[in-house]
Amino acid sequence: MRDTLEDAIRWLTEGKRVAQATVVSLVGSAPRGVGATLVVSDAGDIAGSVSNGCVEPDVVEQAQRVMRAGKPRLLTYGVSEEQNLERIGLSCGGEIRVFVERITRTPELAALEAANQAGRPAIRALVIATPDGAAPALGQTLTLVDGEQPTGALVGSPLSDAVAARARDLLGAISPVAEWLPTEGAPEAEAQTRPEVEVFYQTLTPPRALVIVGAGHISIPLTRLAKVLGYTVTVVDPREAFNTRERLPEADTLLLDWPDEAMERLPINAATAVTVLTHDGKFDVPALKVALQKGAGYVGMVGSRGTRARRDEALRAEGISDELIARIHGPIGLDIGARTPDEIALAILAQIVASAHGKA
Repeated sequence: MRDTLEDAIRWLTEGKRVAQATVVSLVGSAPRGVGATLVVSDAGDIAGSVSNGCVEPDVVEQAQRVMRAGKPRLLTYGVSEEQNLERIGLSCGGEIRVFVERITRTPELAALEAANQAGRPAIRALVIATPDGAAPALGQTLTLVDGEQPTGALVGSPLSDAVAARARDLLGAISPVAEWLPTEGAPEAEAQTRPEVEVFYQTLTPPRALVIVGAGHISIPLTRLAKVLGYTVTVVDPREAFNTRERLPEADTLLLDWPDEAMERLPINAATAVTVLTHDGKFDVPALKVALQKGAGYVGMVGSRGTRARRDEALRAEGISDELIARIHGPIGLDIGARTPDEIALAILAQIVASAHGKA
């Protein structure tokens, strides 16, 4: 969504009608992943892609129809062994569903534009399938920007609380996802047969950021690996002998400050990962407190289970709730049997990535 949002807003500002097509699911192989978007204007402008050319001509035609009629459409493209490959479809043999909707100037769009400009994560929940005649209507949305209240037509509906709660869970996630939710109004005993609504959670994720608290031996390979994956890396440590450009040449920023003071100034949000690697209570507890209070998407702490228990008690004494404390990954990193600093850094980054995809 981020790569086409500015184009859509510019065309709307120019007085054009705009439609957006989004890949909401795929089965098998496909040229573009879930969440890929294409935007089209009624003047023939096109930006983005949903299949690198395989089905674009038909999607553009369908988008023009949606702009004229105003009614969204859920399209399916795929090729089986029995189908003629010259028909519109995916020659790679997969299947994708593409949701096409008209985009207009709304408070939700303004919220997404502001979030994009400020580098804040946001989620746009979109109803892409619904039983005939059931509420909510196809194409209704709920938009949640980190730190703000949800907006959109779904707010106040029977599904509002469930959709908003799931959107909060996904803030800062990398991967968009489609999920089914039961409609309201049927007895709980009939939950298995109750009609369901399919909701697509479209992510607007800022550039990924990693804050490393502590410039010790693990921080060196962790910085290097994080840069390979495109993270902006900030290392915070007041110890001048450790936090140097010679030891950490690939870090974007080195801050010679106490962790809590530095982190209060940093734009930490749901798209930020914070790793506390100091193994020292006077650094760990203040850093963890700020990371949790500012809503970092991932918070991890190095140390044994005994160390973790002591840090948890110290955080409770600082007024941090058990719910927030439970978000800390500690001992930090996936259990891959890591021993060396390089292996530990790999385990930490693997857990950060897994968490961003909702897998940890």
